[in-house]
Amino acid sequence: MGTLVLGFQEIDKTQLGLVGGKGLHLGLLSKLQGIQVPDGFCVTTGSYRQAVEHNKTYSDLLNQLTALKAEDRVKISEISRLLRQFIMEVEIPPDVVKAVAQYLSRFGEGHAYAVRSSATAEDLPHASFAGQQDTYLNIIGLDSILQHISKCWASLFTDRAVIYRMQNGFDHNEVYLSVIVQKMVFPEASGVVFTADPITSNRKLLSIDASYGLGEALVSGLVSPDSYKVSGADIALKRISAKKLAIYGAIEGGTVTKEIAPDEQMTQALSDEQITQLAHIGRRIEAEFGCPQDIEWCLVEGRFYVVQSRPITTLFPIPDAPDQGNHVYLSVGHQQMMTDPIKPLGLSFYLLLTPAPMRKAGGRLFVDIAARLATSAGRGALLKTMESDPLIAGAIKTIIERDFIQLSSKDQSAPIQGKTSTDTPAPFENDPTIVSTFIKRSQASVEELQHNIQAKSGSDLFAFILEDIQELKRILFDPQSTAVFMAAIHASSWINENMNEWLGERNAADTLSQSVPNNITSEMGLALLDVADVIRPYPDVIAFLQHAQDDSFLEELAQLDGGRETSDAIHTYLSKYGMRCAGEIDITRTRWSEKPITLVPLILSNIKNAEPNAGKLKFEQGRQEAAAKEQDLLERLKQLPDGEQKAKETKRMIDLIRNFIGYREYPKYGIVSRYLVYKQAMLKEAEQLVQAGVIHDKEDIFYLTYEELHEVVRTYKIDAQIISNRKEDYKLFNKLTPPRVMTSDGEIITGAYNREHLPADAIAGLAVSSGVIEGRARVILDMENANLEEGDILITSFTDPGWTPLFVSIKGLVTEVGGLMTHGAVIAREYGLPAVVGVDHATRLIKDGQRIRVNGTEGYIEILSDEESAR
Repeated sequence: MGTLVLGFQEIDKTQLGLVGGKGLHLGLLSKLQGIQVPDGFCVTTGSYRQAVEHNKTYSDLLNQLTALKAEDRVKISEISRLLRQFIMEVEIPPDVVKAVAQYLSRFGEGHAYAVRSSATAEDLPHASFAGQQDTYLNIIGLDSILQHISKCWASLFTDRAVIYRMQNGFDHNEVYLSVIVQKMVFPEASGVVFTADPITSNRKLLSIDASYGLGEALVSGLVSPDSYKVSGADIALKRISAKKLAIYGAIEGGTVTKEIAPDEQMTQALSDEQITQLAHIGRRIEAEFGCPQDIEWCLVEGRFYVVQSRPITTLFPIPDAPDQGNHVYLSVGHQQMMTDPIKPLGLSFYLLLTPAPMRKAGGRLFVDIAARLATSAGRGALLKTMESDPLIAGAIKTIIERDFIQLSSKDQSAPIQGKTSTDTPAPFENDPTIVSTFIKRSQASVEELQHNIQAKSGSDLFAFILEDIQELKRILFDPQSTAVFMAAIHASSWINENMNEWLGERNAADTLSQSVPNNITSEMGLALLDVADVIRPYPDVIAFLQHAQDDSFLEELAQLDGGRETSDAIHTYLSKYGMRCAGEIDITRTRWSEKPITLVPLILSNIKNAEPNAGKLKFEQGRQEAAAKEQDLLERLKQLPDGEQKAKETKRMIDLIRNFIGYREYPKYGIVSRYLVYKQAMLKEAEQLVQAGVIHDKEDIFYLTYEELHEVVRTYKIDAQIISNRKEDYKLFNKLTPPRVMTSDGEIITGAYNREHLPADAIAGLAVSSGVIEGRARVILDMENANLEEGDILITSFTDPGWTPLFVSIKGLVTEVGGLMTHGAVIAREYGLPAVVGVDHATRLIKDGQRIRVNGTEGYIEILSDEESAR
């Protein structure tokens, strides 16, 4: 009986596989001193398996379901219905019936019970199956309870439960169902406690929802509950709602809905004392389970009962702090235009490069800006740096206004305003050959690295890489190198502000930035157009590439007319740009040179959508537009009072932009050039580890930090569980959306755009590249799945340099992440593409295929109606 039915008090931490997430939590809660849990028992997964597992009909249907994908909705619905029907008709094993009857006699067979499902994949740290299986209330009598146990088993195969498992990578064959049978309590009030505020994610703000009667009225949306917020021992907020209805248990079984008397509707469902008491219970349960909890509770004759508790799975983890003080964390991914999680080896490499106070959380990096916020000078400089991203700047202002980080008592400095955009940059030699010198120095350094690393292995390799990273940092943080592109950035700000003031010309620097020399990233997109030109005359090669599946295509090309020319062109491209890829700041990401097939759809798109010689024509068109804009501005300025002087100064600023803004993209190119060399050397070591049986796959090393990998190479020993656990963590991190700014309380804070002058229903963002364009929205989350037509507008989460080859095929850009000087903005301006970035939830608000209008001058997107699209 012990493996078929378990009373709550008999459940321990090792029995998740028997009782599921809900059942395990109830068993643990029932043993907590001071926590009241209604009596009950779990019909274990062993009972379910005994009932169905050895039946051929069941296994055949399950195999059919396993072969489907989440998109096969009609077939899923059909097979799921057959599985539910089978389970409802299958006989519950006699020993299960006997065990259920014995527990009912112990707790009272004539009592009413709640019967609810508890799946083995439920309420895990990386997935919440809340609402996926069924719950039945006020069930009375053995026969009725057995019938509802079958219903719960069948609910494992509702369409929504099946599709959820498919979407979240759970094997139907590995998910089993336990059924909780719990004595009903008939509360005067019930609801939910979130031990972290579900709106702001603040871990120190507990949230309580409360309504009359059973909680089903709240869960089903029948009533709006009271909402109470508790901070520490204090009730921080109370919002009392009109609770017009409530659900109660009926004497004969089932539930009834009743109207609440008008004079009670606006009365608090809980007294202040009860709110504080319930908050204490919530904190106690959170401490027991070690993470924020979503807790269902009931109030019966003045006593609180807990009927369920599960982890809140949607919260972004808080970075570890060096102390107990207040801290503020700024997302690195939003600055680097790559908000995906980074594997441990990638994180540790990034940390080797930066002197900033970095913290890790959820597979992402954050800068701890608390020290900068503790001084007036630091606050001023930080706000100046972040002014190009209103969402981040607004969040920082909110934190300052709240005095979350107090000014240091030693801070005697006056608030600095930062360098205003009308200031003239410091004297700088406007010599374009400076850029060439820096580029040649970087190239020579990489070539020396490539030569010297070949002789290194084992511990010598890891010591050598650390030494070379010092050389990379010397190049990367060279003040002269930084001054080059900073001069151009300041010049851009100067141009935009002064041309607007003097001529009423907005965002003039956008056009002036088109087709500048020495922009390694924009040149990369144009160079892929040149590759398309090489292939264009050879129809056999094009037909072959349309069906190429893997990276062996380069060897197979030799047999075709034009194959050698195609292979040479692609290899030449890869020799210069093969170290790049989407998400390239993570050293573990697969580079184009490691997977050349990634480029094939982009090349085919260029052949289809672009004219011959499009790369050179596109560059020349941009250069001419920039020259025409320069001439226009200078002529108009000369007509103004003191016009000659204004024109002279403007010409100097334009030259700074034209000569130096392209170099803005080179430092990252220098980083990823070295990354590929380091990575290839470490993968050679990984191959040795695989051959020795230390690891299973060479890419397992990506789940180790640099220091850990060095130790494994040195000792040839590893705890395999570390890699397994980190792979599971990485799956979890992929489901999380990192915040731009968060506090050490876990609170996510964001700024807002000024929406006063936007059209009705417009979606606001940050204007980063001028112009207005209409076209078809293409929502693309993975560059490898891009299928673009001429005139499409790219909608995506972020774009780093690895996305640049797509830019030559689009007419506009919208991203969820970005600022004025981040990658997508810089390249959009150079290509003359209207662009709006920093658009929260753009990939959800804009549907693939919709006609939209992107206003890159004012910073908004409009979804066009059929009538507007036809105009």
